[in-house]
Amino acid sequence: MDIADIATPDYVEVESEDRLGKVRSLFDEENPKGIIVMEAGQYAGVITERQLLRSHIDDDTKAHAMMKPAPKIDRTEDIRETARMLVEGNTKVAPVFEADRLWGIITEDQILDAVLDSLDALDVADIYTANVITIDEDDTMGRVINLLRENGISRLPVVDEDGFLTGVVTTNDIVDFVVRQGDKTTRGDRSGEIERLLDLPVYDVMSSPVETVALETSVEDAVATMLENDYSGLVVTDPDDDRVVGGVLTKTDVLRALSYTEEETMDVQITNIDLLETLSRDDVRETISKVASKYAEMDVLHAHVRFHQHKEKLRGTALIQCQIRLRTNKGQAMGTGEGYGADNAFHVAVDKLERNVLEMKGIQADEEYEGQLLRKLNQL
Repeated sequence: MDIADIATPDYVEVESEDRLGKVRSLFDEENPKGIIVMEAGQYAGVITERQLLRSHIDDDTKAHAMMKPAPKIDRTEDIRETARMLVEGNTKVAPVFEADRLWGIITEDQILDAVLDSLDALDVADIYTANVITIDEDDTMGRVINLLRENGISRLPVVDEDGFLTGVVTTNDIVDFVVRQGDKTTRGDRSGEIERLLDLPVYDVMSSPVETVALETSVEDAVATMLENDYSGLVVTDPDDDRVVGGVLTKTDVLRALSYTEEETMDVQITNIDLLETLSRDDVRETISKVASKYAEMDVLHAHVRFHQHKEKLRGTALIQCQIRLRTNKGQAMGTGEGYGADNAFHVAVDKLERNVLEMKGIQADEEYEGQLLRKLNQL
């Protein structure tokens, strides 16, 4: 299936010289997944809601200061490859071209709606993200924004002092709050309102009650819930206690699953691939394969490598965070590292991943030894 019939020629656009105040108003009034930025009649980039989380950006700032690149997609591109390009471009919307002319846009929602009927073969347990970051009710929104930025995520489950799920806070919640307060104040007061937001407790901004999903739920049902309610993700509950956060399932997780291949080589997905310097996808795949091979019983079904650029620099080289997540037949394995330049960050993350993989091997070895001992003692 290609995207010819699901992409749309209807999209919201601004000029690169338009004020950011106009961009904020368009998000508030039309609720687009993203806005196309044009420059001299040509496509220049996109602006997403997440980018509006950048602090200290005045309404008079020009749109081009906020835009980011998004992959250019041909109108007849395969839907799986399009899903991969959206994930690797870390965007929910991308421009669609026909004969080198901007024709329209494709969004993650359009893709998910088109493939919804084929998602009943997967359960949430197959693709969700475990070991997610949570935030306490009493933490400040400033801390929330920092966590969202640093980890490149769009939502945080909120827990009370007992660790039980009480709400969720998302980029949408933050943007909605800023827009609502902006409607009540003059333009000159906006910076004060944003500073007030940073000091607010999470409890005052979070959404509650939370839409949750169980591990055994079909991905089709989970995605249907997200599309129906315009959620970008759902909190996955722990199988032993539905008050405890077990993970998160996002639309991006589903897009990533759509791009899985059945090739003999390991399927590797790289988010923000444009940050790579001398490394290629094959280099990344080969390095991760070597780590996995140290645990002979581990079959890597899918590898996701995500790069995130911080503002800090050393001699002109940006500080990069790299997160590696493996989906294997033995569960999920992760490694995270930071370094100046993508290559350094990747190798630090690989070292952490290797330690985690060897730890998994050691835990299983201990369990097998314990089982052998118990059998010898006739206790099994």
